[in-house]
Amino acid sequence: MRENERIYDDITFRPRGAVEVPACDLSATVLGTKLALPFVLAPVGSTRLFYPRGEALAARAAAAAGTAYSLSTLSGSTADDVRRASSGALWYQLYLIGGRAVAEAALARAAAARFSVLLVTVDTPVSGQRERDLRNGTAQLTTGRPLTMLPYLGQFLARPAWLASFLRDGGLMKFANVVIDERPMAYADVATALAASVVSWKDLAWIRKAWPGKLVVKGVLIAEDGRRAVDEGADGIVVSNHGGRQLDSAPATLRVLPEIVNAVGNKTEVLLDGGIRRGGDIVKALCLGARAVLVGRAYAYGVGAGGERGVARAIEILRTELDRTMKLLGCASVAELDRSYVNVPASWRPD
Repeated sequence: MRENERIYDDITFRPRGAVEVPACDLSATVLGTKLALPFVLAPVGSTRLFYPRGEALAARAAAAAGTAYSLSTLSGSTADDVRRASSGALWYQLYLIGGRAVAEAALARAAAARFSVLLVTVDTPVSGQRERDLRNGTAQLTTGRPLTMLPYLGQFLARPAWLASFLRDGGLMKFANVVIDERPMAYADVATALAASVVSWKDLAWIRKAWPGKLVVKGVLIAEDGRRAVDEGADGIVVSNHGGRQLDSAPATLRVLPEIVNAVGNKTEVLLDGGIRRGGDIVKALCLGARAVLVGRAYAYGVGAGGERGVARAIEILRTELDRTMKLLGCASVAELDRSYVNVPASWRPD
């Protein structure tokens, strides 16, 4: 996780001097949809725990900014809830939790709600060792047993305003898009369910048949998997290490981006997530071949701090920094960004 952020320091800019750039075109066409910004709000699970109706509010803020929002399978709002809140582009992220029939039903609901892109996450055959969750007592707090929860309750009691809003929103959320035996999956069941929901390459065939829109493979870190995704008919791939939360010592996503872009060429669209905290980070990823990027933590902090207004503020910070960086580079459009605008270490260049 630390390396995801630090790696951006290895890339420096090559600005053009004495170039007049009165306005920058920040738009990008991603998977057939023109967006006002070259970044999309990534799927972040359990957003409803950060703020009441967090997913719906984030989607509405994304639509207002002219970009897309991605809804996680592991969210507290249904696809219909999010569509009612947003008139913009919506993507759906898929885990095979509950098995094929449960997943197909979720895909049908997302398609009916006019979600246009499906992100199939392939890097979670088991949940990573989330050490913060262990320290914070996440497993104990989701049992509902007072004595088990007691050592960790101080975290909530110290934040009465959040606790009040949490309780008004229904308390501990269920996973509304994972409907098993006509009931949403309980929060406490997620770790076991993930371990039983491995996605394999052969699954892409039936997923493709069940999904009418664009299909993107999320979680690619090596060139071989990029080429395999192309062979399986993916419309796009996301270079991602799950925010650094899955496999320790996996490479930073920006580090392997050139290798994967070189491997797939123009056969599919390449996106990236992981470590993006500033507008300049977005520019660097675009220079190295990403069509667009996905941002997660940046807007998740915003929704936790202020709901829809917090997300809108996070998006505006990134947009302003992106625009300023472009003007300082002497580049009038994100479509013009390429390697000529950055210095790349020699060891990064693909063979």
